[in-house]
Amino acid sequence: MASIPFADDDDKPREECGVFALFDQDEAAAHTVLGLHALQHRGQEAAGIVSFDGRHFHSHRATGLIGDSFSRKSVVDQLGGRSAIGHTRYATTGESMLRNVQPLYADFVFGGLAIAHNGNLTNARVLRRELVHRGCIFQSTTDTEVIVHLIARSHKTSIIDRIVDALGQVEGAYSLVALMDDAIVGARDPLGVRPLVLGRLGDTHILASESCALDIIGAETVRELEPGEVVVVDRDGLRSLHPFREQAQRFCIFEYVYFARPDSVMEGRGVYEVRKRIGMELAREAPADADVVVPVPDSGVPAAIGYAEEAGKPFELGIIR
Repeated sequence: MASIPFADDDDKPREECGVFALFDQDEAAAHTVLGLHALQHRGQEAAGIVSFDGRHFHSHRATGLIGDSFSRKSVVDQLGGRSAIGHTRYATTGESMLRNVQPLYADFVFGGLAIAHNGNLTNARVLRRELVHRGCIFQSTTDTEVIVHLIARSHKTSIIDRIVDALGQVEGAYSLVALMDDAIVGARDPLGVRPLVLGRLGDTHILASESCALDIIGAETVRELEPGEVVVVDRDGLRSLHPFREQAQRFCIFEYVYFARPDSVMEGRGVYEVRKRIGMELAREAPADADVVVPVPDSGVPAAIGYAEEAGKPFELGIIR
């Protein structure tokens, strides 16, 4: 049976990716590479960076790890400018496809726009079908391109209003960053399923999936974006918008259990400490007649430490990854 280009099952929905963005900072691309390196655990199939140098957008996307794709100085040097966004992509089944590597870039009537997101839009397939019927031509199988087309078709006058209009039509979980010629934008879904944190390095504002991406470049964590919040960072500073109806929060517990790096802080709680406490609670609820506690690395290590501590049993590394 012949394969169908851009078939829906080419790219299964994936939850765990990493995003990073910063505005008005020397060596923006180099900082973005470091930020993505700290977020490597959120996506190891591919990565991409788009930067803006005041006149032109520059892009480099590649399959493989950050160290494989962005270790050469020549690659980083070609990503000129003081603003950039980046993305690490979670592995898919089948052959890796460069067309699906983010950030995605498009030229609009108002100028260039690069966009990257972490999450899964539950109505992406329906929206995609409608957009195709209206004449939109898709170049990838990602949910992100659905957002790009919604922005392009919006009748709003400003780019920020277009982004808000597009996000108002999607359903599901997302943390999103976007880069234009004079600003970066960050947005978190109204349910707060996926994390997005705001940081600061001197006068530079930074957006990242996790606080560990701020730590690696010496930035301080300012706060986490609220569910449904949209932030705009430009020459005038930072402004916060809350354009969506408030909903009950649904932060994904799997961020604590598996996705996040243990040295990150989410929802005001250290991931390491949460995992350790989960292990302690498990020891109380399900005590085991065992001689030793052995973790399955890597995310299971803090929970195993907590279990061993609560159960009064020795902790040993029996599985090496």
